Amino acid sequence: MTKTAFIAIVGCPNVGKSSLLNKMLGQKVAIVTQKPQTTRTKIVGVLTKDETQFVFTDTPGYHRPKTKLGENMIRSVGEGISGMDGCLFVTEPDGEIREAETELLARLKKEKAPVVLVVNKTDTIKDKEIIMEKILKLTQAYDFEAVVPTSAVTGDNVDAVIGELEKLAYESVHFFPDDTLTDQPERVIAAEIIREKALLLLDKEIPHGIAVSIEKMRERGGSDIMDVEAVIYCEKESHKGIIIGKKGDMLKRISTRARLDMEKFFDCRINLQCWVKVKEDWRNREGLIHNFGLD
Repeated sequence: MTKTAFIAIVGCPNVGKSSLLNKMLGQKVAIVTQKPQTTRTKIVGVLTKDETQFVFTDTPGYHRPKTKLGENMIRSVGEGISGMDGCLFVTEPDGEIREAETELLARLKKEKAPVVLVVNKTDTIKDKEIIMEKILKLTQAYDFEAVVPTSAVTGDNVDAVIGELEKLAYESVHFFPDDTLTDQPERVIAAEIIREKALLLLDKEIPHGIAVSIEKMRERGGSDIMDVEAVIYCEKESHKGIIIGKKGDMLKRISTRARLDMEKFFDCRINLQCWVKVKEDWRNREGLIHNFGLD
């Protein structure tokens, strides 16, 4: 008997949702940085464990949007929650409940889907009483199916998270082949890898104002080489110079790190060429947001 469970991963920015997804899958399909709002669209990851297939949707961090892109991201969270068999509500192990978390919990109540509370980053807190205090506050605010303190970095208790989700699976055929890892097209994965490296290497507001478009992605006949051509778009001419760097040094660093990750993921040699172009205020231009696949 095969089973399936469709699970949304939700929470505020930078609580470790993508890290948790990658750890559960055992392979990286979602980019991860310390910058908030790294995830911009819904990312589907698939885990088939024995007879049960989990279809995870990693959603953007829930926040107050300031641009049309931000509005699309919040809409994506709502769509990600709707119709799911269950949700993982991911939060940090200390501090007060954020206003955005309260709003998100209210949306989950309306959906009436089972919710498992995942208190992530437990490896960062030595005093376990602090974690228990945070759990108490959240369980008073919402009736969770289960509570699992975990660390996506160390992998501590990640199996317990999957164990709780198995209880939500229902008898069904598998919707994806059992060896599927994600439904993202290769071009999207390549673009996200480049954007991750830019996020990691660039400072302040510039990362939020960049998008990556893959213009060409083609295997070179008779070899194990894939040619990839990409354009990094930014919002200001001054940002373009920073992304390129002195004598092209920054762009070279971004490209080199991205190429190495692509070679691991696609299991072939990559010939990566990157350019930088300016599209002013693209985060508020619906047409460009659509062209970048962020709607």
